[in-house]
Amino acid sequence: MLKDITLGQYFPGDTIVHRLDPRTKLILTMVYITALFMANVLPAFLLMIIVLMTCLALSKIKAKTALKGIKPVVFILVFMTLLNIFFYGGDTILIQFYVIVITKEGILRAVYMAVRLIMLIVGSFLLTYTTSPIALTDGIEKLLNPLKKLKAPVHELAMMMSIALRFIPTLIEETDKIMSAQKSRGADFESGGLVKRAKAILPIIIPLFISAFRRADELAIAMESRCYHGGEGRTRMKEIKTSGIDYAAYAFAGIIVASIILLRRTGLWMI
Repeated sequence: MLKDITLGQYFPGDTIVHRLDPRTKLILTMVYITALFMANVLPAFLLMIIVLMTCLALSKIKAKTALKGIKPVVFILVFMTLLNIFFYGGDTILIQFYVIVITKEGILRAVYMAVRLIMLIVGSFLLTYTTSPIALTDGIEKLLNPLKKLKAPVHELAMMMSIALRFIPTLIEETDKIMSAQKSRGADFESGGLVKRAKAILPIIIPLFISAFRRADELAIAMESRCYHGGEGRTRMKEIKTSGIDYAAYAFAGIIVASIILLRRTGLWMI
């Protein structure tokens, strides 16, 4: 399960999506999330599915790799689906057993919500899949530049966010190693009730925290030894620039959003 968490991983490539300005990808990710929740009619929803599949195809990220990130939230998906099936009202009753009422509208709502959450996760993860940590830091810093007028530590904030994303795969790998070591010593993480499983996690959490603090200390020492002192006066080896591909991506996003707004106004096949 831990190996299926792909958040923070970067897959190098030379595709159109990889070459986009990191600022463009950050903005388009926010536009994608907004458009996804605006899509409340079936044609708009299908349009968002086509957009996501197109982005995956252009980035050459395999669907199997993208869907790996869904496995850790399967429980949430199932729980949310059951809630919609059993508690969402509707006129077309399919099954009624005492207080349990399942309607056609509830089933459709459950399917739409589950697919929407999957699309949200896959679309958001696509940002880290195609953007290196350094480029992501530069993009966040550039977007937050107006906050410098308020004396906000923009560079430091961007660096912290980037480091946090970068270390997610490292901590997951460390957790897997600790679990394997504990299992080899006879630890049991799967049997027993909820309280017993919670207690069994303690031998994992304590070494993981110690390892995380040790890595953080080593990183701080490495940055200080290289004379790192924040964003003031720092230069970049590669300056990010907006190109024609970025403007085309903005235009494409504008067309998608405009299409969804028009489809919403039709009110046909409401979700």
